Amino acid sequence: MRRSARITLHPHALQHNLQQVRYAAPDAKVLAVIKANAYGHGMLDVANILDNADGYAVACMPEAVELRSAGTQHPILVLQGHQNLQDLHAASEYQLRVVIHDQAQLAYLDQFDSERIRIALKIDTGMHRLGIPPEDVNTLYNKLKKHRNIDADIWLMTHLACADDVNSPATTQQLNRFVHATDTITAPTCIPNSAGILGWQASHSDWIRPGIMLYGSSPFESKQHDRTQYNLQAAMTLNAPLIGINQLKKGDPIGYGASYHCPDDMIVGAVACGYADGYPRHAATGSPVSIKGIETHTVGRVSMDTIMINLDNISAKVGDLVELWGENISVDRVAQHAETISYELLCNAGNNCIRD
Repeated sequence: MRRSARITLHPHALQHNLQQVRYAAPDAKVLAVIKANAYGHGMLDVANILDNADGYAVACMPEAVELRSAGTQHPILVLQGHQNLQDLHAASEYQLRVVIHDQAQLAYLDQFDSERIRIALKIDTGMHRLGIPPEDVNTLYNKLKKHRNIDADIWLMTHLACADDVNSPATTQQLNRFVHATDTITAPTCIPNSAGILGWQASHSDWIRPGIMLYGSSPFESKQHDRTQYNLQAAMTLNAPLIGINQLKKGDPIGYGASYHCPDDMIVGAVACGYADGYPRHAATGSPVSIKGIETHTVGRVSMDTIMINLDNISAKVGDLVELWGENISVDRVAQHAETISYELLCNAGNNCIRD
């Protein structure tokens, strides 16, 4: 089944954004983060487009196996690590690097008897989600270094919780904890996400993990830090056709709940896209859209299959394509109107729309 709303992938933008990563951290090797179907952009397509990255990072073993089975020879880091013995066999067979973030994972390593596994030891420096306490790092690292089933090339990594806020002291505190926990260890390091790469030079490490910036979205929470400031380009456009045009009178209500009333006589268009297609239901009136290269905005509530937009002073006709986000409308702006983040919008549209 093919609904009307569709997404278009822009390979040139992905390549351009990867180049911006290298400009920002020229001495680091790049693990392109393509988990969750490459944030809705299509994991295998993005991997092929970004084959000049130094490696890839995915969330889980099925993603990694699919990626390796498609033929990539790049290093692959599995961020959730192994969850059972079968995962370790897959890591060995497909030559994957798994993250060790919990002591419970060690029992499976002790049971494993095959080729040595490549690992990255994750340190909890302040995210308090996954990771080994800093005070346990030296002991555990030395134990893993001697383990019969572990390759000697062990990476050290952490994840930054507040790097998207350039005024937060938390990132500096995390980096200090990481340095203190690893100061007697010589090993490859892997620290920054997109926000760390762009906003915290002190976080730059041997390997870096750009995610959202590869897809052309700003990783920062402030509206003042948009994609143009970092010369990023939209890797996805969400389009849908105009399917109806109405001439309404001042005071006429629009949509469910009659939450919006026309302030004057106005022309309103119906767009064949809604929350069933991944557009955010909570996007408020005024969310930007573009038609024929002209910016306008939504009016009334988003419904399952339809968005209403203001067409005053726009010469539009049924069948014209409306850009919900992409090259003209930043997905970050739409996310702000919906009080969410661009990551969610990209994933939702990618999971619900057919790609051109």
